[in-house]
Amino acid sequence: MIKLTAPLLIATVALAGCGRLGDSSWNPLSWGSAPTRTLEPEGGYAQVPDARPDVPQITAARWEPLNEGRLLVVNGFAPVRGYSSVALVTARPMPGDRISPDADGVLRLRLVGVPPAPGSTAALPARPGVDDITAAMALSSVQLSRIVAVEITSAGNVVRLGR
Repeated sequence: MIKLTAPLLIATVALAGCGRLGDSSWNPLSWGSAPTRTLEPEGGYAQVPDARPDVPQITAARWEPLNEGRLLVVNGFAPVRGYSSVALVTARPMPGDRISPDADGVLRLRLVGVPPAPGSTAALPARPGVDDITAAMALSSVQLSRIVAVEITSAGNVVRLGR
């Protein structure tokens, strides 16, 4: 019995000394108190809707082919130049970079952007055809397989594209 007790005591002391203040996974004192890891996305499931206002008008929308999917390209127009941070965002907030259609198979998007500050030198009158606003979103073949149509909303109109 003494021959077995000494090696067990030495092994227990060695493992207990692993790491500092119990932050090692080899320390038996920290086995029951490890932090819980979840699959919850960063920021949680409660997503905040995008606060940027909609671009005033959509002038065109089209699909461009990609090797593994398609690129949705949307052109818009505003009465003044200087819009920044223009993007296509989902109408229903989704965690992370997840993109999924609604129950009817339609992916609903918004064309949003930040208008120039009133009185700014960037807020010059825009010229149609020259000062277009363009945003794009790449969709993979896997994402497209669940989508029947895409509906893009602006402040003034809605454009619907079939897949």
